[in-house]
Amino acid sequence: MSQRPSATIIAFPRPAPVREEDPHARLARALAALDRALAEQRAAVGDWRSALATLRGSVGGLAHSLGGYQVRLGELAGAVRGVNQQARALERWADGVLTGHPVP
Repeated sequence: MSQRPSATIIAFPRPAPVREEDPHARLARALAALDRALAEQRAAVGDWRSALATLRGSVGGLAHSLGGYQVRLGELAGAVRGVNQQARALERWADGVLTGHPVP
């Protein structure tokens, strides 16, 4: 029986040695990253507030338009009631004519 290798061994790269870092430099980089993140957050909050103001204006305009439609629909309902009353009166008159007893 011959001894042949049955597997290939792959050597994994060794991690780079961790260099000692100046804690002040590390803190300075962390603070700079935090400042950048806060600036981005401030800009995002500003954009959000601007969008809310735009939305508030749009909703206000929509409420105004709906109020106008409500008034016009009320006027239309009144006109329809008047036409309905006239149609009922004509119907009563026509029924009276057909029966020989017209209603004045």
